[in-house]
Amino acid sequence: MSGRRRNGLSDGAAWVTHPWVAEGEQRVRFGVDGGSPRGDWPALLDWAQTVEELGFDSFWIGDHTTLSWRDCWTALTAVATRTRRVRLGSLVSCVYYRPPGLLARMAADVDRLSGGRLVLGLGVGDIPPEFAQLGLSYPPLPERQAALAETVEIVRGLWVDAPFTFEGAHFRVAEAAVRPGPVQEPHVPILIAGGGERATLGQVARYADVSNFGPSGATGSAWGLDDVRRKYAALREHCTRISRPYESVLRTFWCPMIVAKTEAGVQAKLDAMTGGPPLVEAARTPGMPRVLHTYHALLTPEPIPYIIVAGTPEDMTAYFRVLVDAGVRYVIVRPEGGAETVRLVAEHVMPRFQTT
Repeated sequence: MSGRRRNGLSDGAAWVTHPWVAEGEQRVRFGVDGGSPRGDWPALLDWAQTVEELGFDSFWIGDHTTLSWRDCWTALTAVATRTRRVRLGSLVSCVYYRPPGLLARMAADVDRLSGGRLVLGLGVGDIPPEFAQLGLSYPPLPERQAALAETVEIVRGLWVDAPFTFEGAHFRVAEAAVRPGPVQEPHVPILIAGGGERATLGQVARYADVSNFGPSGATGSAWGLDDVRRKYAALREHCTRISRPYESVLRTFWCPMIVAKTEAGVQAKLDAMTGGPPLVEAARTPGMPRVLHTYHALLTPEPIPYIIVAGTPEDMTAYFRVLVDAGVRYVIVRPEGGAETVRLVAEHVMPRFQTT
C-alpha cells in the first residue's frame, strides 16, 4: 500500500476531530432525512431549501438505487447547487453500489459543489432484492463489513496528494488519486451506520467521525433507552481500546416521527396512514410520545420492523431530552407525518435544545 493515511487508519496517528463534530458537545442539533414527494425533482429541491430555511443543520438522502425514484448522489448534487448553508449527507451510501474510486470522485465533487458541506454516510446494505436488481451478489454480513472498511481506506487514500495503491480482498486501486479532492478541512466527515456492538461500532471507533443508529431493524435495532445506553457504552469501550477520545464521535439518532399541535391532530395523522403496514401501539408512558411498531414496506425476505414515535411538540421535547441524557447528541428526523412534522420540530422543539 502507498499513500498517506489518517483518522483511524493504519498509521496510528492521533484522531483529528472535525469542527462540525466538536460542535455536538456544545448543543444538540437536528437534521432531516428525506420527506419530499416521490418522483418530483422540483419538489425535492424546494423541500431541501425549506429544511435549510427552517434552521435544520443537515439534509440527508437515502441510497436505494432501484427501489427509490432517484439516485442518492444525483440528488445530493442537485441539492448542493440549490442550498447554501445546510450540511448534506448520504444516509447511507451502500459500499457495493459504486466502486470506491467512483464514490471518492462523486463525494469530492459534491463537497466542492456545496462549498464543503458533505457528510459521507456509508453502510453495508441490507436489502437482498435490491442487490439482485443491480446484478450484485449479497455476501454474508462479515464480508460486507470488511468491504466497508476497505472502502474507507480507499476513499481517504484517494483524497490525499500522493498516488494511492490498495490491494484488498474486495476492492483494489493502483497508483490512483482523485484530483481535485474535497475542499473540506480537515477532512470530509464519514458516518458509519448501524448499531452492532461488536463489529459495527468497532468500525465506527476506528474509521468514522459519526455514529448513526435508530429504532429499526435496518438502522441498528436501538429500540429503547436501554439499547441506546448499551450501544454507547460499547462504542466508548471500542474508542478506549484504540486510545481515541469518545467525544470525537458525533452520536446521531435516526428517528421516524409524527408531530401535530394537538393529541387530536396526532390521531388524525395516524388514522390517515391506511393501506400500509399495520401500526401496533405500545403501552404509553405519560408525558411521552406514542410508540408505534410497524414494518418497512420493502421487498425483503423477512419484514424489517421499526418504530414511529408520534406526539405533540411537548411530547417530542420530553422524548429527546431522555435520549440526550442517554448520550444522543444529534437527532435526524424522519418525517412520517409530512411537512407539518418538520415545521413543528423546527418551531417548537429545536429552540429548546440551543444549549445543553
